[in-house]
Amino acid sequence: MSTVARPQAAAARRRRSPRRWLGLGLVTAGVALLVATLANFGVGLLQEHQLDQTWLQWRATNPLPARPQAPNPAWLHPVNGVDFAISVPKLHYLAAVREGVGSSTLASGPGHYPEMRWPGQQGNVAVAAHNIYWIRFNDLQSGDLIILQTRWGDFRYQVTGKRLVWPDDLTVLVPTSDDRLTLTTCWPLWAGAFATQRLIITAEQVYPDPASGGI
Repeated sequence: MSTVARPQAAAARRRRSPRRWLGLGLVTAGVALLVATLANFGVGLLQEHQLDQTWLQWRATNPLPARPQAPNPAWLHPVNGVDFAISVPKLHYLAAVREGVGSSTLASGPGHYPEMRWPGQQGNVAVAAHNIYWIRFNDLQSGDLIILQTRWGDFRYQVTGKRLVWPDDLTVLVPTSDDRLTLTTCWPLWAGAFATQRLIITAEQVYPDPASGGI
């Protein structure tokens, strides 16, 4: 290499060096974000499992009424951190539901919208979860069964539909005269924190049958 070419090559390497460091920095930041996300998800799964076990232990030691009943207002609070549980037989899914939909609550599983109704009350029961917990919920179709297990009996719902909305669309979280269940989660389900929309799953109560006088 000539004496002229060597300085030119060195200058080219210096020009490329900032780009290399920038690329390396972006890769490192991406890996760190992935590791932190997986770690948080792992902690959340552990907490969710503990809540599920708490709920199952309560169910095993407390008799339920032969038929679901309307809840006494004094019952509408968490017991051992759990409001009620949600079961989806098609997906072999069961999870305890906590009160609230803040980030700290949803980090360990589904949460009940505090301003919405409870199972057994007339109106709209609404539950939210991070998409990473409900990754298979888009497999639900009309007619599929969802069960809300409560301390005053089990309430059965059948899926009636699904739709996508923007995060600021709160029309699904309104009081209703019919007995229904509304599930909300971020969409796409695989996108984690980068999801831009919301998947809404609606279901109608079929047991006890509201048309026959309900509870």
